[in-house]
Amino acid sequence: MIPIGDRIRSYSKPIINYWLIGINIAIFLWELKLEFSGELGYFINNWGVIPAQMSGAITNALFFNPAAWIVVIWRSISLILGMFLHGSFSQILGNMLFLWVFGKTLENILGHRSYLGFYLAAGIITGVTQIIADPNLTVPLIGANGAIAAILGAYIMKFSQTKIDTILPLLIVYIPIEVPAFVYLFWWFMQQSFYGIGSLNIPPSGVNSSNMFYWSQVVGLFIGAAFMRLKR
Repeated sequence: MIPIGDRIRSYSKPIINYWLIGINIAIFLWELKLEFSGELGYFINNWGVIPAQMSGAITNALFFNPAAWIVVIWRSISLILGMFLHGSFSQILGNMLFLWVFGKTLENILGHRSYLGFYLAAGIITGVTQIIADPNLTVPLIGANGAIAAILGAYIMKFSQTKIDTILPLLIVYIPIEVPAFVYLFWWFMQQSFYGIGSLNIPPSGVNSSNMFYWSQVVGLFIGAAFMRLKR
């Protein structure tokens, strides 16, 4: 199923959503350039969320060297930048499609600043969840999946029965249908298994290999649902 839009009237342009999509795509194009030059592995391993590095820096700062808090603060930047990095064509396309369809409506009801704050906070919290759940993981975790999951959770809490205009590919025929928004709650997790398609070459050990990377998106869904519940 490919979501293409909803029928909810917008009263302002989703400027933040446009910028988020544009930044994600621009950085992915930069990743392609780095892959071609052989520098992508270095870039991702420096700016992706690596739980072992973060947990090690925090332990060092708490018990051995207070000056190591500088390293903690520096590594914390990856919680934000890592949200804008993607490891495959299928991951960037899937995330940006869901962001386009569900994010623009959410921005319309939250307002530009609140929507941006919500997006970034959801991504950071899911990143912290991944670090706590698997503190010894040495593989980078990247992608906007946590933030997109939160957007989906908030959207479904607010518009669970809204019909989503959807295209159903059937061989070479594309059938337009309408699907209730809550159906995409299940489809979001099903499509995660396809995010390895079109993977970039990221040495030495790839990205997002932890099962917690996918389960942490449940946290994102709950963040979005809880946030929208409190907004009522």
